[in-house]
Amino acid sequence: MQVDAVLVLLCVWLAGAAGKMVQSRGHKLETYKQSRSRRDTRMDGGGGHKSGSPIFKRSPDMTKSPMTKSEQLLRIDDHDFTMRPAFGGPPIPVGVDVQVESLDTISEVDMDFTMTLYLRHYWKDERLSFPSTNNQSMTFDSRLVKKIWVPDMFFVHSKRSFIHDTTTDNVMLRVYPDGNVLYSLRVTVTAMCNMDLSRFPLDTQTCSLEIESYAYTDDDLMLYWKKGNESLNTDDRISLSQFLIQKFHTTTKLAFYSSTGWYNRLYIHFTLRRHIFFFLLQTYFPATLMVMLSWVSFWIDRRAVPARVPLGITTVLTMSTIITGVNASMPRVSYIKAVDIYLWVSFVFVFLSVIEYAAVNYLSTVQERKERKLRERLPCTCGIGNPDEMMIDPQITGYGSMDVNTTGNYGMPENGGRQDRILAQVALNDPQITGQVKPSRGYVNIWIDTHAIDKYSRVVFPGAYILFNIIYWSIYS
Repeated sequence: MQVDAVLVLLCVWLAGAAGKMVQSRGHKLETYKQSRSRRDTRMDGGGGHKSGSPIFKRSPDMTKSPMTKSEQLLRIDDHDFTMRPAFGGPPIPVGVDVQVESLDTISEVDMDFTMTLYLRHYWKDERLSFPSTNNQSMTFDSRLVKKIWVPDMFFVHSKRSFIHDTTTDNVMLRVYPDGNVLYSLRVTVTAMCNMDLSRFPLDTQTCSLEIESYAYTDDDLMLYWKKGNESLNTDDRISLSQFLIQKFHTTTKLAFYSSTGWYNRLYIHFTLRRHIFFFLLQTYFPATLMVMLSWVSFWIDRRAVPARVPLGITTVLTMSTIITGVNASMPRVSYIKAVDIYLWVSFVFVFLSVIEYAAVNYLSTVQERKERKLRERLPCTCGIGNPDEMMIDPQITGYGSMDVNTTGNYGMPENGGRQDRILAQVALNDPQITGQVKPSRGYVNIWIDTHAIDKYSRVVFPGAYILFNIIYWSIYS
């Protein structure tokens, strides 16, 4: 009985002690909360010089809240973005600026060019406005672009184009709290360029890249360059192997389609001047050297047929190869190019040098035939007893002096023209055959003209070709 009473008292004592401990801990916690509340109050109100410090107080911003989805903040589901902004009202202005990254290739054969650029659009869509206390924008990638309205731009007269997708789609969307939107994408486009090659390779080409809305006419969408001509920026490192980029500039025009109406169209014009040095080395210098090589035959003896004929044929074939190589890399245009004029005139000069030797060879053959006929009509030299008499008596031969060996061998000329002259003069001064040799006086003139062809060609051909070059370069340079 006593033991039970002792246990009851012990339990009562333990329960009282535990209650006091709980009451003391609650009192301490309440005291701590009250002191912290008073300290925060002093920091907010009492210390006015620290009220704006971001360490102690941060202003709430819904754009940075991790609990708010961007689509909910922009109210994507609350609007129909298949319609343009301010549908039914005035046309929405869309500003454009372009950063040209590279001008890759210019093709004369395909009549096109390839360009890589950053295309940026600026417009305002009040449906995308959102509350923000610090006026900071939000940036998104291509996933949100598919859910909102963006301008439907395309490149007029383009053959191929694509948006870069390494490592992801090169698309950026930036939305500001007031609804202003910046839409940027990186594009490579191959577009048509109508080139005039009549002055090739001394030409200057102007190509254009045209940007236009596909669906919206000027009643719904107004395209314009955001900063005028300053809206087009280029990289200073852009260079081409065959062209020198002279200038870039922009224009704006209206394009009309009979079925759909008027559209705003933006133009990017760039002017290119072709480098001539490559074509001087590959085309003009070889053609000029071939023409000069054909003139070598004028200094070769007319009787050296194996030397003059292969030289003429080689130069003609070489010029044909040069012309074929140049035309293989050019489009099949129906007009004459500047390089065609130079090459074909050079070809004509080479061809005429071959014709010149053909004329010399033909006249030489005529000369030999008449020479043989003249020898047949002359008296035989065996009747002359002493050749020295011909040297003493000028009345017999018409010569004051004559070499014995030359007179005895006049029937077989060995030294070109001298024996021919002696033969002709002996025949013309013999009174016994004067009537027979008179028709052969034309033979003497033919002999002189035959040798004069090469002599005159040495001056006429170079002079005419130099005159042609002066006229050609003064016109096309």
